[in-house]
Amino acid sequence: MNILIFGPNGSGKGTQGAVVQKKFGVPHIETGVIFRENISKGTDLGKKAKAFIDQGELVPDEITIPMILNRLKEADCAKGWLLDGFPRNLAQAEALWSALSAENIGLDYVIEIVLDRETSKKRIMGRRLCATDNNHPNNIFIDAIKPAEKDGKFVCRVCGDERLSTRADDQDEAAIDKRHGIYYDTKTGTLAAVNFFKERVKVLDVDGLPGVKEVSEDLLKKLG
Repeated sequence: MNILIFGPNGSGKGTQGAVVQKKFGVPHIETGVIFRENISKGTDLGKKAKAFIDQGELVPDEITIPMILNRLKEADCAKGWLLDGFPRNLAQAEALWSALSAENIGLDYVIEIVLDRETSKKRIMGRRLCATDNNHPNNIFIDAIKPAEKDGKFVCRVCGDERLSTRADDQDEAAIDKRHGIYYDTKTGTLAAVNFFKERVKVLDVDGLPGVKEVSEDLLKKLG
């Protein structure tokens, strides 16, 4: 089962990707990891990508897509894969589709975690990190994982640690708006890419508003 997964920052896309990975036994492939591995291993594509990154430029699709294809051809992808983080815009969607077709690599499903822009932003800004364990889920804007309250202040809902903090980039509204501006763009951005695939493969729309468990159940039901 070959799958692309989409969702705005704050939608729980990474969490749901892990659920799909566990259920179907396919690797969860993130493009950021592909870049790091190629660069660390000193592959030809990695060297080319590093040259652009070192100059603060975006890596061209003609480098990114071959990296992705190489990863999809590895042994652990024989029974399927879940690709996360690419494409980010319409042009990349068109280029990826052409590349997959040329290699006779099929695409079975596209998952879209649907969440409105304002809720996505609140969820990002609502994240709270526990000093005891950053994996303890706390978010002041999600009822299911809202921190507990003690003496008028929030404490970790898992262990009660009072040292909850925020990540600087989670509070950078300009950066969040910029990322979301790309994602929610239906003309050339990420949603334009999703719409491109809707004309070619089965796209599973999953409501990202409910809790993690409910979203997972809905997603797995639709994947069959």
